[in-house]
Amino acid sequence: MASFKLFGGTNPADVAAPDAVAVIGLGRFGRALSLELMEHGTQVLGIDNREEIVQSLNGRLTHVVTADGTQEAVLRQLSVHEFDHAVVAVSGRLEASILITSLLLRFGVREVWAKATSDAHRDILKQLHVRHIVFPEQDMGRRVAHMVREASRTTCWSTTTLPWPRLTLLLPWWADRWRR
Repeated sequence: MASFKLFGGTNPADVAAPDAVAVIGLGRFGRALSLELMEHGTQVLGIDNREEIVQSLNGRLTHVVTADGTQEAVLRQLSVHEFDHAVVAVSGRLEASILITSLLLRFGVREVWAKATSDAHRDILKQLHVRHIVFPEQDMGRRVAHMVREASRTTCWSTTTLPWPRLTLLLPWWADRWRR
């Protein structure tokens, strides 16, 4: 019999509703993802092998469990095989990430999202036919680049009101110099 320490009260199988999500790995990425899902009303089963992290999330997730997510028996006892959505947010341990992802796919979890930490990791996840592969730092870098680009575009333009009634023009920043 596999062992784990459950926080959150009831049976995790009760959480495996169609819109519930199992998140395995509660480091920075997994924690932020889980809390955001909870904020929007999604039930979350969080699993991590570090008890201090699990205790810090007690009461903030629907269920949070200290367990070894690489063990098939543990995941079955936690009813992870009944979830339609799961996220593998394990970082730093390539073998654990691949093993957990493989187990979720074998269980038939419909939507598996996996965090990749390198190009080689991504390639292995693709070979497993994982449809949703996430590179949190690269994805956030792209997102911030778009925000910076948009901010620079909007600050390069100024408005001017002409003497004619109800006519305002949007001009590039350099046109302001010629107006004076």
